[in-house]
Amino acid sequence: MKVSKSLSFILLIAIIFCFFSPSNKFASWAYSFVVYEGYIYVISEEYVTEIGKEIGHVTKYSDKEGTYYGNFSNTYKKGTKYFSIKGVSTDTAIAVEDDGRYIKADRNGEYAGRKYNPLHLVLGGGVVLVILSLLIFIVKKKITSQNASFSKK
Repeated sequence: MKVSKSLSFILLIAIIFCFFSPSNKFASWAYSFVVYEGYIYVISEEYVTEIGKEIGHVTKYSDKEGTYYGNFSNTYKKGTKYFSIKGVSTDTAIAVEDDGRYIKADRNGEYAGRKYNPLHLVLGGGVVLVILSLLIFIVKKKITSQNASFSKK
């Protein structure tokens, strides 16, 4: 009976942890931006016409705050194209496709999300599963040994 209470308690703690983990908190972003090659480009109000070649596209969209990987945007949907601007280095600004026009996005520094990889989440989840499996194995082994000692008496 104590074992089932212990397992229930562990399960309850795991569920609470999942619901209150930082990745599930939602808020609004401070400004509209895209991420290109690990850098944040803040969307300006200026449209440009001197467009160079296509240099990339949005690979992940979300309007919820968080840490994302790849060419992420909090404004533009997945597939929205990025272009260079003629005469402007991509270290300074890029153009983002916006309803048939091209809006300027100014580089604003390195994006922290590029340091995180979804693979890390999978590996972390695997470690948690291994630890839980070991705990269950140990508890079952204790139950078996207790049952064996009771049957001898």
